[in-house]
Amino acid sequence: MSSYDNPGPAEPTLGPMASRAASAPVAASVDGSVIEQFARDYLKEKRSERRWRVFTRLLWLALFGLIVWALMQQQKHAVAPSGPHTALVEVRGEIAADSIASAEGLNAALRRAFEDGGAQAVVLRINSPGGSPVQAGLINDEIKRLKARNPKPVYAVCEELCASAAYYIAAAADEIYVDKASIVGSIGVLMDGFGFTGTMDKLGVERRLITAGDNKGLLDPFSPLSEAHRAYAQAMMQQIHQQFIKTVKDGRGARLKETPDTFSGLFWSGESAVQNGLADKLGSLDYVAREVVKAEEVIDYTPEENIAERLAKRFGAAIGAGAVKALGGIGSLR
Repeated sequence: MSSYDNPGPAEPTLGPMASRAASAPVAASVDGSVIEQFARDYLKEKRSERRWRVFTRLLWLALFGLIVWALMQQQKHAVAPSGPHTALVEVRGEIAADSIASAEGLNAALRRAFEDGGAQAVVLRINSPGGSPVQAGLINDEIKRLKARNPKPVYAVCEELCASAAYYIAAAADEIYVDKASIVGSIGVLMDGFGFTGTMDKLGVERRLITAGDNKGLLDPFSPLSEAHRAYAQAMMQQIHQQFIKTVKDGRGARLKETPDTFSGLFWSGESAVQNGLADKLGSLDYVAREVVKAEEVIDYTPEENIAERLAKRFGAAIGAGAVKALGGIGSLR
């Protein structure tokens, strides 16, 4: 018999029981590695959560410390020295109720300056394009009230811009100083906005405005502007303009060289403003403190922006500020 007829001893084979026995260590090894990996991931996640909690707490602690520090700095800032000095109040940026140039903040600073016996005079350093006629009127009125109660010279020093509502405030000063290239004037009132009725028609958008009161939709940008509403708004602007004109005339008196353009909304360079009587002389803050007030030390009484409010805005607490501002933006001295 050939070798092919007798294959010899059969090779060992693995039956079902033997196969399961052989694979058991492998499965146990796989299960153990999965559990170990899960444990590692779980611990890593817990450590990450713990670090994040610690970081968040430290962040809030730092924020709280920053707010406390800011409040302490503001308290220190409010305490004015008693030695002879020139009191400075800055009017910068838009004049509005929610800005650093609000009547609430500036009037408080003016009161502190007038009450301090060491302040020889009050200087308003102005760099503003204008803003709210209400806020400007409140500041102008407060300057007049303080001057009547505690006679103390008030000077306005105009830098780049002293326009519209800013000039409304400056008109209360005894003298107005400007740089030759300052922009001064713009004695007028405007009400601006947009009308979208034509665009809505092209897009097929229907405006659904429901009001109680015939004029409640006055100046709605999505509705046509009627002639009656236009005339009413124009009359209101004219009334506010006349209030502005009276304030300027009362403040400048005989120094004002009135022309048909004086109250037209035009603005002039500082050099021209001196020539037409809107300003008195060329001069800076240092010049006024040194040569006019005779008290070279300048102490700033301007309120600082509330850092807590600024941080709150950054964190989104003032999400509706834009909408509120849009609703209250009727009538602006700009």
